[in-house]
Amino acid sequence: MKFEKYLNYFEGKRIAITGGTGSFGSEFVDFLTTTQASELRILSRDESKQDLSRMRFEDDRLNFKICDVRDFDAVSRGLKDIDFVFHAAALKQVPACEFNAMEAVKTNILGSNNVINASVDNNVAKVVMLSTDKAVQPVNAMGMSKAMMEKIAVGQVFLDSKTIFSVTRYGNVMGSRGSVIPIFIDKIIRGEELLVTDPDMTRFMMSLEESVDLVVYALVNSLQGELLVQKAPAATLEVLIKALELIFNKKAKVRIIGPRHAEKTHEVLLSSEESGRAVELDGFYKVSPDTRGLDYSNSTSSLVKDFEFNSSNTLMLNPAELAALLITLPFVSKYIDTN
Repeated sequence: MKFEKYLNYFEGKRIAITGGTGSFGSEFVDFLTTTQASELRILSRDESKQDLSRMRFEDDRLNFKICDVRDFDAVSRGLKDIDFVFHAAALKQVPACEFNAMEAVKTNILGSNNVINASVDNNVAKVVMLSTDKAVQPVNAMGMSKAMMEKIAVGQVFLDSKTIFSVTRYGNVMGSRGSVIPIFIDKIIRGEELLVTDPDMTRFMMSLEESVDLVVYALVNSLQGELLVQKAPAATLEVLIKALELIFNKKAKVRIIGPRHAEKTHEVLLSSEESGRAVELDGFYKVSPDTRGLDYSNSTSSLVKDFEFNSSNTLMLNPAELAALLITLPFVSKYIDTN
């Protein structure tokens, strides 16, 4: 954990996490159990995952609520007397959202709007909304729905809301639910064929722990409507496969199948338009909201197009560097220990 100095910030606070039994939610709850928060309220739809989480943590401060973010009344009840909200509930599988676009709208846009309105109604102090690189210059339904979530959250700056909303945006989280890395590992170990979309496709590489660092920093430091973007290295799929071959000392069987529906070759975390409002921090970019009115005649803001931060112009890892990073992650090391 990079920001241990912020642990006291949570003392005595009631905290709610939507999607609290997902990949990020579980990692974040793990972190929160090390703080002196008074209540950790887990809002999610899956009672089975809630039961597993309850047994895993065995912490009396955990309070589980069955809650679908599409249901405003359930969300509003779930956020009663809460100080901080972390909104991680989402439909995030690109092909699934592509084939069921309206479902992505219902959860990622309308559900997020429910979280925003319920937070305001319940006088929540701060809300951190989790977003994705796919929201930048989106080409698929998942990215478009998350882009609208960002716009609704950042737009609170114009509504004189006393609840502070910020957005965090990051790329591929290694080992999260839906990540291709555990699938590749399992198939390499079994000697099965890897179905690879495009060896030259690049993706950001960050850990679940780094995603926690980002949202904690955003909670403590962000002002209304600010966007925090995680800096991260990247690698091609070809490099990822070579790194796994190094780790497991096995040659992978690869079949190229071409990109999935609405998939990008390179992902973008910060657009050139946004970079004109961005401040570079240690490990992050912080983007201020564009608070200008419609009278542009008196505008002094340049909003200069500066640079684009994408998965092909960041630090590119080679196979050895990525292998060294991967073996530090628990979901990879468990395979090494058993093989």
